[in-house]
Amino acid sequence: MAAVTSSEGRRLERLAEELEEAGLPHVEDEELRTMLLDEVDRALRPAVHERHIPSSGTILEPGASSEQWGPGTQLDIVHMPVGDVRLADARRFVDGLSSWLVRRAGPPGDEWLLFDRPAGSERDLVVIAKVLGACLVQRHPSGVVRIVDHFGVMRWEGLRWHHEPPISTWVAALGDGDDAGDPEILEALLRLAVHDLGALGIGALLIYRPGADPEPRVEERLPPPPPLRVLKASHLAPLRHALAQVDGAAVFDAAGILQRLGVELVASPEADRRLPPWRGTRHTAALRYSRDDPGAVVIVVSEDGPVSVVRSGIALERAPSFARPIGGVDVVAEGVGGVGGETELG
Repeated sequence: MAAVTSSEGRRLERLAEELEEAGLPHVEDEELRTMLLDEVDRALRPAVHERHIPSSGTILEPGASSEQWGPGTQLDIVHMPVGDVRLADARRFVDGLSSWLVRRAGPPGDEWLLFDRPAGSERDLVVIAKVLGACLVQRHPSGVVRIVDHFGVMRWEGLRWHHEPPISTWVAALGDGDDAGDPEILEALLRLAVHDLGALGIGALLIYRPGADPEPRVEERLPPPPPLRVLKASHLAPLRHALAQVDGAAVFDAAGILQRLGVELVASPEADRRLPPWRGTRHTAALRYSRDDPGAVVIVVSEDGPVSVVRSGIALERAPSFARPIGGVDVVAEGVGGVGGETELG
């Protein structure tokens, strides 16, 4: 990397402070820290050519064997060594969707990774980071900059950094009891909320009803939806597309199948009386509904990204993530599936 000027060094240190204040774990390895700050800085300040702002994607110090990458991500991956090509020139071929640059401080050196299809959505990045055991830095074509590793996702949306810890922290907060429903369905709904809806700024209310208790009063304003299943990859795109167009809640049954869409939640007089307004209208409706339907798990997605989970009239707190320092050991395991049909096509 080229010599760092004093002004650039100060800028990178300010960037490091911003990231750590927002939740990025400390980077123990100095070479990795330098690479990470360099890549994030370049993603935030891309070179513009004739009004075209390029996207980009870098994979830093992958720790897993490359033999695991293809099977784990379900992608056909071509490896191309960078060799003596300058870093600035190597970046020219990297879009952060189908082509990525792998950077290493030591052997076997830098390389390009070429995927057989685009894999640049936030959902995809979480899978790729886990399978490769790496830290990813992406500038998406939409302009969103992301850092993804075992600590979750750091997302820059133009004004501030937003940290989304791993989904496992929400699953742990809900506990292991049968009353919370199927953990696999809960995790799938939370992934939809965090990495699909929240990542795209789509506000939503998702209600998971694992039990057979009578449902509290709701007002149905739309016809019955198709039976989209949250565990089926091909069902996620139409589900996400519909949620972006409606207000109200989406109700899922014990099997994770969409039963109602766009319903208005009607709180009981008791819930109205006992639970004061909380945050905005959507959060208040979710909290009061959850008191009337104590067996349900209600997931609230804010338009600006953050996700909340409520049960029985109580807003849950995430369990500790025990995030290790970047470059350290003892990663908290998070469920991983290949990007498969969940890639961002186009």
